[in-house]
Amino acid sequence: MARFAPTKPGSRKPCVVLSCLLILGLVLILDLRFAPSSSSSLIWSNTLDVYRRTSGTPNAPPEVKKPKPNKNDKDANLKGPNATFADIPAPELEWEEMAPAPVPRLDGAAIQIKDLLYVFAGYGTIDYVHSHVDVYNFSDNTWGGRFDMPKEMAHSHLGMVTDGRYIYVVSGQYGPQCRGPTARNFVLDTMTKEWRDLPPLPAPRYAPATQLWRGRLHVMGGSKEDRHAVGLDHWSLAVKDGKALETEWRTEIPIPRGGPHRACVVANDKLLAIGGQEGDFMAKPGSPIFKCVRRAEVVYSNVYMLDGRNQWKELPPMPKPDSHIEFAWVNVNNSIIIAGGTTEKHPITKKMVLVGELFRFDLNKLEWSVIGRLPFRIKTTLVGFWDGWLYFTSGQRDKGPLNPSPKKVVGCMWRTKLHL
Repeated sequence: MARFAPTKPGSRKPCVVLSCLLILGLVLILDLRFAPSSSSSLIWSNTLDVYRRTSGTPNAPPEVKKPKPNKNDKDANLKGPNATFADIPAPELEWEEMAPAPVPRLDGAAIQIKDLLYVFAGYGTIDYVHSHVDVYNFSDNTWGGRFDMPKEMAHSHLGMVTDGRYIYVVSGQYGPQCRGPTARNFVLDTMTKEWRDLPPLPAPRYAPATQLWRGRLHVMGGSKEDRHAVGLDHWSLAVKDGKALETEWRTEIPIPRGGPHRACVVANDKLLAIGGQEGDFMAKPGSPIFKCVRRAEVVYSNVYMLDGRNQWKELPPMPKPDSHIEFAWVNVNNSIIIAGGTTEKHPITKKMVLVGELFRFDLNKLEWSVIGRLPFRIKTTLVGFWDGWLYFTSGQRDKGPLNPSPKKVVGCMWRTKLHL
């Protein structure tokens, strides 16, 4: 029997480890000797598997890899309906689907005069644009009264406003894909369906903020001629009864933050610019069809107000950044209601994210709130209000409850009873 030399203090640890290994080996021998064959095979098999996986031997089984996520699942950051990162909890509203518009529209325009909603232009597809007006009658909930626009008038990204009879149409994009803008402006007499020219803008713009305020037609921001560069310019023109009282536009105080696709509202004798974005799709260089390619965009929530002192003041921001809302608003009971739009890109897929909330800005308290959810997320909605009902039509909707990116261009019409 082997003899071990005495150990010095502090050197007992190797002996202890060796003793433990001898005991473990004896236990293993006894277990293999007396255990049933099936049990011994299982112990050995498990031990070998562990060894092979950790030793890196050629016979080791392949490592278990996590399954790749489904491509569609990447658009959902959370589980459950309407649970992407950008959604805000909102009350559920009862929506009723009405007769759809005669054609689907994206980036169209709309103006309400009494119980009529005039719906203009817009993309039918990326390669086809509309050049006519459809009219919806809120009193009998029917579409009718289609008529043509001037051939020289822009087909999308229009600025538009009304005085109750005349509709002023400003600049915009002429043609499909990402073609160039026009500086041409027009006015429509809704009583006679006659069109007139207005003096052209100093420079063409895409989706400029447009409003009538204190006897003048105001045009602000938008995108410049390349469709991406931010415009800060602010021009105005004196108008009355559908006619220009001046031959040239007057330069006004620039807007603090430029860009297209924002709501522009006059309320309590103040001019408000709400939301919007900086940057937009551009035409691919050298493309014969001006094919749209995406560039960096920044969507923001800023709200600016211009008062009689000719100074811009910043008001409380929207609950989240929102763009493509130039015709997605109404002023009801001294509250601005905004439906849908687009917000910041998805943090994982980097794709465009549509908005499904209904926002309210209380002009008495200067406070924002979320008062409901749309039937689906959608951008460039065309909104109207009649007899207590909030309506919206047209635009581009999402791919589904768990996928907020844009898909189908629609012409549907929905309404809900609005309780403020």
